Amino acid sequence: MRELSDIILNQDPLILPRTTTVQAACRQMCDRHAGSVLVTDEDGRLAGIFTGRDAVSRVLAAGRSARTTTLGDAMTPAPKTLTASKKAIDALRLMSEGGFRHVPVLDEGRIRGVVSRGDFRGAEHDRLEFEQQLWTHMR
Repeated sequence: MRELSDIILNQDPLILPRTTTVQAACRQMCDRHAGSVLVTDEDGRLAGIFTGRDAVSRVLAAGRSARTTTLGDAMTPAPKTLTASKKAIDALRLMSEGGFRHVPVLDEGRIRGVVSRGDFRGAEHDRLEFEQQLWTHMR
């Protein structure tokens, strides 16, 4: 089973300060084909994560302006994170249990990358499905 450090190797995650507007962030997400933005505070530490789902539910559906709304106002604050030494299955479990698709990867508070459901292979998804079926039958 792969470690997250193998998956994020040579990754250049999209990282923006919380003062960035949603419109500017979405433009960069589109340009870089990124599904998420890791949002940082004034000290460069992870403050939140912003995804396409956040853009739809917290900005567009709420009738807010993407030009003036900042990531700090639209992000998911204090997201669940994992360290790079964790296994791929740990990330898949966390995403499945939490109902989200992206997990920031940190080491000693430093941003290393971000993984999403699409980063994982069929065997890793198969293992999660097997585990979920086991739990269902054990209840």
